Amino acid sequence: MRTCLVLVIALALGVLPVAGIHAQQNVPPEAEAEEIGRTPPRLSFVDGQVSFFRPGADDWVRAQINTPLSPGDQFYTGSPGNVEVQIGSRAFVRGWANTQIGLENHEPDFVQFKVTVGHAAFDLRTLEPGLTVEVATPNAAFTIDRPGYYRVDVVGERTAFIARRGGRAIATPDDGASFGIAPSEEVVIEGESRPKVSSFSAPPLDSWDNWNYARTDRLLEAESARYVVPGIYGASDLDRNGRWRVVPDYGPVWVPTGVPAGWAPYSSGTWIHDPYYGWTWVDTAPWGWAPYHYGRWVHVGSYWGWAPGPAVVRPVYAPALVAFYGDPHVQVSVGAGSPMMGWVALSWGEPCVPWWGRPGFIHRPWWGGWGGPRIVNNVVVHHTTVVRTEEIHIHRNAGVRNGIVAIHKDRFGHGRVPSEHFDRVHAENLRPMHKGPEVRPTPAAYAPGGQRGIRPAEKDLKRPVVATRPPHSASENGVRSPERKPDASAAHTSDPRIVPAPHQSKNAEPLPRPPFGKGTVERRPEPDRAQPSIPSKNEGPRRAAEPSAETRAPAGRQLEQPSRPPQRKQPAETPDRPGRMEKNEMAESRTTPSPAAPNPAQIQRQRQQKLPGEPASQLSPNRAGSTAPQRMERSGRTPQRTEQGEAPPAAPRRSPPPPNQNSKGQRPGDAALPPGSGQ
Repeated sequence: MRTCLVLVIALALGVLPVAGIHAQQNVPPEAEAEEIGRTPPRLSFVDGQVSFFRPGADDWVRAQINTPLSPGDQFYTGSPGNVEVQIGSRAFVRGWANTQIGLENHEPDFVQFKVTVGHAAFDLRTLEPGLTVEVATPNAAFTIDRPGYYRVDVVGERTAFIARRGGRAIATPDDGASFGIAPSEEVVIEGESRPKVSSFSAPPLDSWDNWNYARTDRLLEAESARYVVPGIYGASDLDRNGRWRVVPDYGPVWVPTGVPAGWAPYSSGTWIHDPYYGWTWVDTAPWGWAPYHYGRWVHVGSYWGWAPGPAVVRPVYAPALVAFYGDPHVQVSVGAGSPMMGWVALSWGEPCVPWWGRPGFIHRPWWGGWGGPRIVNNVVVHHTTVVRTEEIHIHRNAGVRNGIVAIHKDRFGHGRVPSEHFDRVHAENLRPMHKGPEVRPTPAAYAPGGQRGIRPAEKDLKRPVVATRPPHSASENGVRSPERKPDASAAHTSDPRIVPAPHQSKNAEPLPRPPFGKGTVERRPEPDRAQPSIPSKNEGPRRAAEPSAETRAPAGRQLEQPSRPPQRKQPAETPDRPGRMEKNEMAESRTTPSPAAPNPAQIQRQRQQKLPGEPASQLSPNRAGSTAPQRMERSGRTPQRTEQGEAPPAAPRRSPPPPNQNSKGQRPGDAALPPGSGQ
């Protein structure tokens, strides 16, 4: 009796501020797991000239790092240019200069890219169990289901595919006759209806391969990985742009460096409309992925910090972890007096109210991926407590100066958030919104930023590819019903030529190769291939490496034999060529003496070069005077690194510019190309 009396008095006096929050049995973990959406591929590195297009936008725009990708998105690199897409915690897709790549499908067990022109690398250190990656090209579809390093070069009517580091793949040309690609093998496919297939031993790594290897190594050696759950992208970005502190109330907290005075989370970026998640925050900071899609922001003393929270079994992606504020009846004396709309970063343990998802999930408090205490209105609640959205009216960070970021409602989703209005917004004039932003997207909302980007050639946009599945329409997600135009005039793409999906056990046999030392099939000079760089006049044509594996081939597929195979010459051991070659990675011969070894100071200077950013301005495949050896130009390549070791770097070769170019590799009338931004 006494206990009941105490409870009645406490409720009457308001001591228990959780009145109206009801309790029921805990939600089963499997039911909550159903609400976990997929983690979208992340545009994780942009350097040089890189443009982006999403169906529904008016035109191509400059690509912005931290953009989450969805099926239908495309990006294109000019010269100089490099781009990177992260598709897993240890899996990356990269494009070199003059390359067009599109994301065609993204399912839990299937990711499909298309490459219509240029050079792409798939550095897959690990793959999720059951995940298949497909690369659709104009000559064949390549199926990848195991870790490895894969290189794709599409130039003219020819597609070359190389598998390294134990990787295997299956190629399916337009005629549907699939065949396997063994580790350390290169396959060249020419033609479409009657493809001609050639198989070679993989050539040595070139400069761009070496850069890909080194960049992935750096990304996977992040110190921040000890504080965040595996599966959260961007841990290495935190290392370079902040420091970790241990706060008694929150545990490890990451504090960004270099932010201006008065800065607040979710204030330096833009809102874009994602076909799956709806309104999504894209931050312009180089570290702006993990802190805006996972964890919570806390204000400790005088600084902001990102707290990943207690460890969970599986991280859960969210388009943004904010609470929206606004009131259509409130007029703020800013500008013309139009309604203001704001948002604030969720603090420790506060729930997110999803504005995306199916009925029954949307607009309900959600702690997906949060393993710590649950806090509602500054009060800790049990996991067995059911919270109603309309009962949430306090967010801790809303009381911090500049904590609420607000703009005019008619500016929401129209480019980067302007900062001149932050200090004029008063939290007491705004109220929490329980249904998210009710703003209709416009074409400007489908791509971050408003700066126009370079546009691929029309022939490359319209070039069909060979694929095992048709492109996935974003409207098929069933989560959002986007108003975007499915066939925007800014990107005319052709339907792919669909071929049967290969059967893993039946099509795993590679093309035939004779025993080592007994073959007549050698790599030959190919003058009809595109020449993305100008080779040195001192370097002669490159000889072929002899096949090195004995395999069997499916019926009906034979190797193409060169009519006049060049005589093979054993390369001499030089300072820039390792003496011991890796198995199945045959070094290529040269017809001229090797260059002199660089001095120790030059070696030390090259080893101290910091990634990323260098390749876009120095290794562009179509930039005159480039010192980068090229995959598709079969002459004059000096391997700088093998897969098991790194040789001392060779002295750079300098070649005179052609008659129509100056000493900087520019044609008369061309504007000087700015160096890569390295964002």
